Amino acid sequence: MEEVTLVEEETHAPVPTAGERLQAARRAKGIELSQIAAETRIPQRHLVAIENGDYSQLPSRTYAIGFTRTYARVLELDEAELLDQLRGELGDEHDRHNMAPARFEPGDPARVPSRKLAWFGALAALLLLVGGFAFYSTYFAPGLGPAPLQDDRAPAIAAADRAPSPADTPAVDPDAEVVFTSEMNDTWVKFYDASGESLYEAQMAAGESFTIPADAEGPQVWTGRPYAFAITVDGRSVPKLSEEDEILRDVPVTAEALMARTEPSVPAVGDSSGPDVTVN
Repeated sequence: MEEVTLVEEETHAPVPTAGERLQAARRAKGIELSQIAAETRIPQRHLVAIENGDYSQLPSRTYAIGFTRTYARVLELDEAELLDQLRGELGDEHDRHNMAPARFEPGDPARVPSRKLAWFGALAALLLLVGGFAFYSTYFAPGLGPAPLQDDRAPAIAAADRAPSPADTPAVDPDAEVVFTSEMNDTWVKFYDASGESLYEAQMAAGESFTIPADAEGPQVWTGRPYAFAITVDGRSVPKLSEEDEILRDVPVTAEALMARTEPSVPAVGDSSGPDVTVN
């Protein structure tokens, strides 16, 4: 009788690929693939290609290694073992035992800056440049800003052709209230006393006023826009410090000094009220 020996065939389950191991670990943790894509900033289509072992859908071998390392790191898997298997799947036997990570691998969230971060950096650099220019033009050269679009300075009017009488020059009260009112925006000015102590320093807006303290000793002014201030002494308007675009410094602004700046009268052009000259 012929003896028949039955040989039991051993069936071995196929070894899961690196991508299948990643997929199994992700599902075991109950994590959606979209969550992995959001956390690692790796496109979801590339994660699908890695899980399916379809590395031809990735830009290059470097991307496959970099994305896989990042994916494994998020799932807290053994990166070295997984990358060794991946290199074998990629057919690169030479690098199977080369465990040194690349100096730069795409997909590593710790090394790849986000697009939002790049835009924020560019905006910050632009703001820093604009702020630096504004600080220089207003603080170091306060009179070098852009000139006003309209010249609001009224032309000088010729006074009547007569000698001033004592009644036209009222006595100046040394305690009279002196008020400076800015007629333009972004007008830098500094007021200080005779000892150099600051009384007021600001970038004044149009309509903003400052009253010289009554107890200030020898108040003076420093500004790059002397024509931008309307000045009153006890409510009476007095001439501006200057009608020119120039930097004035250490100019006294007491009531007496401002009233003394009243310009002498100028005869009108063509005035023939002078003495007649007879030519023989």
